[in-house]
Amino acid sequence: MRVMHVMAGADVGGAENIFLESVLALADAGFTQMVVTRANNAHRLAALAAKGVAVATARFDSFLRLPTDLTLRRAIRRFRPEVIEYWMGRAGTFAPAAQKARSIGWYGGYYKASRFANCRHHVGLTRDLVRHIVAEGVPADHVHLVHTTADFPQVDPTPRAAHATPENAPLLLALARLHPKKGLDTLLEALAGLPDAFLWIAGEGPIRAELEALAETLGVADRVRFLGWRDDRAALLAACDIVAFPSRYEPFGTVMVDAWAARRPLVAAAAAGPAAYVEDGVNGLLVPVDDGQALRRALTRVMTDPALRERLVAGGTATYEASFTTQAFVRDSLALYGRVAAEAGPLAKA
Repeated sequence: MRVMHVMAGADVGGAENIFLESVLALADAGFTQMVVTRANNAHRLAALAAKGVAVATARFDSFLRLPTDLTLRRAIRRFRPEVIEYWMGRAGTFAPAAQKARSIGWYGGYYKASRFANCRHHVGLTRDLVRHIVAEGVPADHVHLVHTTADFPQVDPTPRAAHATPENAPLLLALARLHPKKGLDTLLEALAGLPDAFLWIAGEGPIRAELEALAETLGVADRVRFLGWRDDRAALLAACDIVAFPSRYEPFGTVMVDAWAARRPLVAAAAAGPAAYVEDGVNGLLVPVDDGQALRRALTRVMTDPALRERLVAGGTATYEASFTTQAFVRDSLALYGRVAAEAGPLAKA
C-alpha cells in the first residue's frame, strides 16, 4: 500500500505527535509512504528518515500557494500514491481536485468540512468528531473513525534529580501546550493544596510567563518544573506517579492514551474528549472543568489510595488494549486505505 501524507502543522503540538506516531506505526507495518510537510521540526524529520519514509518539504503559505501546489504535484507524480491523507485543515486546503477520489481529510478538531473540499473521505479522531463531520454535510458512508495510538518502548524514567525533585515526593505530570485552553492555571491552584506534591509541565506556549508568575503568587514555584517541549514522553511518563489533564477544551486528548499506554493513573477535567472516553472511577477520575478544588480532591484520592490507583491503571490498560493499540490503529487504517484505493483505482499516468 502506497500512502502519501500531507501535514502542514505547527513545529510542535499534540496533533503533530499523532501524525508522526501514526506514520511511524504504518512504516513498521510495512506501508510504503511519503510525507509532504513543513521543515519546521528537526526531530520529526529525523524520525521519518530513520524509518525510510521519503519527505518533501513545502511552506504551505495560504497567500503564496503556487510553490506548495507545485511541490505536491511533483510528489504525486513521482511517488504515485494509492491514497493521500491530509492531516488537519491547512493541509486539506491544498488537496488537488484531480485526486479527490483517493484523498482523505483527517480531523483532530472541529474543523469546517469546507477545508477538505477536495477530499472524498473524511476521518474523525473521536466518535464526536465523526458526528461533527456528518453534521457538516459529508455523507455518512464517507466518514470514518480511526483512533490514535500510543506504544511506548520500555525506557528508563527521567531521573528526578535532573529536575530537583525528591524521589519520595508524589509527582504529577502534565503534557500540554502552555495555552489558556489547557487549564494549567487550575492545576497550579490545585497544587497549592497538595503541599507534598511536585509538578512537571512538559510543553511550551504563549502563556509560560503568566503560569510562572501564577506559580510564584500561589507559593508553589519551588515545586513546579517547566520542562519546555519534550520529545521523550515515555521517560517522563515512567517517572511520574499521576498524569493530570485539566483542559478546558479538548476534542479528544492524546494525553489520555499516553497515560493508559504507560500504565499511569489519569485525572482529567471533563472537557468533551475526556468526558467521552474516561469512565469516572474505572479508567480515570473526572472532575468539572475549571474546578481547582475538585481537581485537588481527586489528585489527593489517587495519591492516598493504592487500591484506587491499581483500579484506574487496570481500567486504563483495558481501554487502551480494546481501542488504542498499534495493532488496532494499523488494522483500521488498512481497512480505510484499502477501500479508498479500490474506489479510486490506479493513478492516471502523468
